[in-house]
Amino acid sequence: MSDSSLSSNAFLDLGVPGNLVDVLDARGITSPTPIQAATLPDSLAGRDVLGRGRTGSGKTYAFLLPVIARLTASGGRRTPKRPRALILAPTRELVAQIDEALAPLAKATGLRTRTVFGGVGQNPQVQALRAGVDILIACPGRLEDLIQQGACDLGSIEVTVLDEADHMADLGFLPAVRRLLDQTPRNGQRLLFSATLDNAVGVLVKRFLNDPKTHEADSAMSPVSAMEHHVLHVQHEQRVAVLVDLASAPGRTMVFTRTKHGAKALARQLNQRGVPTVELHGNLAQNARTRNMDAFHSGKATTMVATDIAARGIHVDDIALVVHADPPAEHKAYLHRSGRTARAGAAGTVITLMTDQQVRDVRALTRAAGINPTTTKVSGPGHEILRTLAPGERVLVAGGLGVAASDSERPGGTNRSGGRNRSRSGTRNAPQKASRGAGQGGSGGGRSRRRPSAGSGGSSQGGGHSAASFSGRR
Repeated sequence: MSDSSLSSNAFLDLGVPGNLVDVLDARGITSPTPIQAATLPDSLAGRDVLGRGRTGSGKTYAFLLPVIARLTASGGRRTPKRPRALILAPTRELVAQIDEALAPLAKATGLRTRTVFGGVGQNPQVQALRAGVDILIACPGRLEDLIQQGACDLGSIEVTVLDEADHMADLGFLPAVRRLLDQTPRNGQRLLFSATLDNAVGVLVKRFLNDPKTHEADSAMSPVSAMEHHVLHVQHEQRVAVLVDLASAPGRTMVFTRTKHGAKALARQLNQRGVPTVELHGNLAQNARTRNMDAFHSGKATTMVATDIAARGIHVDDIALVVHADPPAEHKAYLHRSGRTARAGAAGTVITLMTDQQVRDVRALTRAAGINPTTTKVSGPGHEILRTLAPGERVLVAGGLGVAASDSERPGGTNRSGGRNRSRSGTRNAPQKASRGAGQGGSGGGRSRRRPSAGSGGSSQGGGHSAASFSGRR
């Protein structure tokens, strides 16, 4: 028997219907993660479930599979304005991500899905609800608006899912979540998944879950055990240059700032210095957020600068490096930001930039997060530790035309002349897509740097900015 068959049987043994196992196989998902293995027997049996798993642990399929299985088995029919299942998530990006994972499962079973969130016109959402929806994936605010307008009714909900429940609490959504759950049938199944189970989540559990089965799955596959944590002690004025050195290496990089203004400013600076970068924060319109996420997914942008809006639930494959350009205010944010790399057992590296003024705060932060990072004093770009943490050839884009900068312009370069779309060596989890860079003169599995499309922060000024613009503090 093949390894694939053995892995597939593991899902079957957990009670997942065979047609759904086939869909998982086709997507290369052949072995359940610990949170899936722990929760699926209970959730597929119709019990309420409270599931805790670290970011990237596979929670999405842990609730999608039982939702699909329940609706298929119940034989219910979709009716106008009355969805049969409800999945609540805190951000538009997470809603879209869940919908993407759900699509092949729904297609295989003939179920109709719809996303609902703000920042876009509501008419397509209203029309879809009027036509009938089996599974509704929604942010609380827009869903409440549609219900108040008479466009949606939750009276036929058979199963409700709360994803990233603790993040909904952090964002102040709990009153809306409570109002929405109060409108679902009391005898419906409820599944709550969260990275942490704190007091705010406990209020939801006590009020809405009926004798829930609780499962926590922090295993050897969890991201924290697969991450390397480093603190780079840098001078304030060297932070942008060090970031350029790190981000111009092979692989996707996520950089976090505390403020929306800081994210925009830093994205602009990285673009000006030749690193194709997009931004993600609350000041962007929905179409810009979608465009920037697409650019990062596709590889047109190899670096994303984000606020904590992207620290929860955003999944992009092969993020090799997470950099805390601004150390977060508290340890939960550190763990959730860091969870963008080392997902589902893959390896990854997390770096915190620390100035002299931040030494005490960063030490307290890492102690609260339960990690023991390696701290290195870095004088600037070209330092040996930067090549260790982000190995491979540095490539920058000059003039936004897909032309690699010469080595004399690169941090730590060796003064060789640059060519068009120079291929990059190194194995820092770089996505291997041969088509990337097509039309720019490059080919092959190595990734080429190109300036991303509009919405990336622009390049209105020169590259000689102080790093002060992305921290707000010295």
